[in-house]
Amino acid sequence: MIKFSAIIEARMNSSRLPGKILYKANNRSFLYHLISRLKKVQQINEIILATTQNKNDDILSSVAKKNKIKLFRGSELNVKKRVLDAAKKFKVKNIVSITSDCPIIDINLISQAIETFKINNVDFVSNCDFRSYPDGMDVAVYSTKSLFKSYKLTKNKFYREHVTLFMKHNKKKFKQINIVAPKNMFWPELGLTLDEYKDYILLKKIIEYFHNKKNFYFTCDDVIKYLIKNKNLLKINSNIKRKPIKYIC
Repeated sequence: MIKFSAIIEARMNSSRLPGKILYKANNRSFLYHLISRLKKVQQINEIILATTQNKNDDILSSVAKKNKIKLFRGSELNVKKRVLDAAKKFKVKNIVSITSDCPIIDINLISQAIETFKINNVDFVSNCDFRSYPDGMDVAVYSTKSLFKSYKLTKNKFYREHVTLFMKHNKKKFKQINIVAPKNMFWPELGLTLDEYKDYILLKKIIEYFHNKKNFYFTCDDVIKYLIKNKNLLKINSNIKRKPIKYIC
């Protein structure tokens, strides 16, 4: 069995910004930037792109092939089943759960979550049980066994649309750890996620700035320092209303 597999939840039909994951920065799609980052995480054994059977998502098959990662196509609305079925197909033991909305996620935060999971006897580790890191730095690590258990325990549509929320909301049934941001990265109000067009503008500027400096795997701390020095950039997406934390991760 694979020890740790990153499963990216991705689809083209975004209600706010359709096709956003293939928008480009530095002549590469945001999905490419995310995949490139995940490939740098040493503890990750494979990457799986979990998309839907919707015809609009056919293009993601070629993205997976081009980037030499695995592809799974499943339910569009029952995202939990899509991820679970992907894990079953590829015989995944532990899942590193990432959404395609997080194209500049800090690879060090992913490694931290994996290591925390490895050395503690828990079912679930995340850094977004409550918001402390900027939005867009979200990662969750859990076993396929735990995901299967959570799937069996609820048929609620809400909990099947959001993969890990049932585990997060049931701490007595699932042992878990939430990683809290250190002071230098504690900025829960900062939006570094790809929800709307204004997010695209900000993320594009961030990626192109660091790539021009040959810093291709810039960290969350790097971004925060850059934005503090260039506070005018914060105005780009500061008025976007984000989903409540209860829907995240």
